[in-house]
Amino acid sequence: MSVGVFVLFGAVTGLLPNPVYVRMIDRTPADYLFLVATAVFAGAFVYQRSLAEEPIGDRFAAGGIVGGFLAFGCPICNAVLLALFSSSALMTYFDPLRPVLGVASVVFSAGLLVYQRRRCEVC
Repeated sequence: MSVGVFVLFGAVTGLLPNPVYVRMIDRTPADYLFLVATAVFAGAFVYQRSLAEEPIGDRFAAGGIVGGFLAFGCPICNAVLLALFSSSALMTYFDPLRPVLGVASVVFSAGLLVYQRRRCEVC
């Protein structure tokens, strides 16, 4: 699961170079860090969810994955963000906040994994 998320998200955000998608901003080490963290979280969540008798946190996990995606994705390449805001607003206001969003997403996701693990007797 983690490898699939890594390849899929890496390809559609241009972090993994490919001929279909061209990234319009520079790649940074933080982008790769948040990509790996989001992929690991997705895989760990799905694994823990499969072991739990009463799975919880699906909406929170989706929020963590979306937050992670926004943290490493190219803000001016994201059609949804570009439709809501102009490219200059995204680069001026949203781009500097991407690392903060990434850290918040990682902390939030880790907290969900810890909470889910404490509730799971099999895990």
